[in-house]
Amino acid sequence: MEKLFFDSILNELLNSYYFDGAINCSDGKNLPSKSAVAKLTEDLLSLLFPGYYFSLSLSQEKMASFCLEVLKRIYHSLIQELEKSLLFSPIEGKDAASIGQKFLSKLPEIRKILTTDLKATFEGDPASASIEEVLLAYPGIEAIAVYRLAHLLYLEKVALIPRMMTEWAHARTGIDIHPGAEIGSDFFIDHGTGIVIGETCKIGHHVKIYHGVTLGARSTSGGRKLRGQKRHPTIEDYVTIYPGATILGGETVIGSGSIIGGNVWLTHPVPPNSIVTLVNQEIRVRTKNEQ
Repeated sequence: MEKLFFDSILNELLNSYYFDGAINCSDGKNLPSKSAVAKLTEDLLSLLFPGYYFSLSLSQEKMASFCLEVLKRIYHSLIQELEKSLLFSPIEGKDAASIGQKFLSKLPEIRKILTTDLKATFEGDPASASIEEVLLAYPGIEAIAVYRLAHLLYLEKVALIPRMMTEWAHARTGIDIHPGAEIGSDFFIDHGTGIVIGETCKIGHHVKIYHGVTLGARSTSGGRKLRGQKRHPTIEDYVTIYPGATILGGETVIGSGSIIGGNVWLTHPVPPNSIVTLVNQEIRVRTKNEQ
């Protein structure tokens, strides 16, 4: 009786695998591993910020040997996952080794721009006590760091892995940044939970975004036909966007130096140095005895 029960379930599952897909087999297009990409991402963060992602303490004397060990581990893991990605979606004229080497050669540049994000976060938040606290405790920095790494692979047209990396960060931080977005230096995410930044979004330098902000598309009813089009807004330099604001559309440009107030809904451009707020909001306060 028990055998018949399990055989029945197994046959239905096998039929579903065959007809509906959504499986990963080593003798087919063996896809990148979620756990391997997660470990790779954490190793990359540990290389960018030594001592912050592993429990062991590092001496200056051991820094070089540690970083070399991590770099080699990253390289071998990266090549392995890139080979799977290229099997799934080949890139003409490129192989895993060339992509991996180019990516790793950019790590010093990534670290350099991340120092501007760290500085913007520390200087922009009076609650931050130190750069060390920002690195250890602020989810925005982790989300930005992973995005900047994933964006490099996205520019190389690598399939799957960039999005897997940013979704790993999304799950940890509550901040959803598509690896295709273009984001300038000195980027500050305050609090961060619930932020969504879409694939074709362009963000300038010295931009500050609070929690609950959506930089999205006006509509996705066109489905796949919209792929490749500019669907998300452009945010120019020195813009601040307060909590809960929703800014939608590829033609929506927020001019430099502007301030977007909380809970604002925007689907059209605003000129530089604008202050955008909701009007006619009414707050009523009454006692419990009032009807």
